[in-house]
Amino acid sequence: MESDDEQLLRGRVYGQDHDSPGPRPGQRYAELVGGPLDGLLLDVTAWTSADWVRAESDTGIALPTELGRFGAGGRAMYRPRRGDPRRFDWSEDIF
Repeated sequence: MESDDEQLLRGRVYGQDHDSPGPRPGQRYAELVGGPLDGLLLDVTAWTSADWVRAESDTGIALPTELGRFGAGGRAMYRPRRGDPRRFDWSEDIF
């Protein structure tokens, strides 16, 4: 049976080209759950404590995407899952 880490390493990384090889060993990723970016991995390797505080705030983080409700120029809002920061849950699409 695959571990959670092995499953994450099979996914595609948010912000990389579709042709990219995917996650790189030695990097840290969080899985985006729900919404237009569901299943993609967010590279959080270089995140500082300030980045985590911002992500865990009431609003979360806004990730640019053309796949959401507002198309080009829209953003999908994600926040780390309480008790499982390796998963970021979608809350809404914004413009």
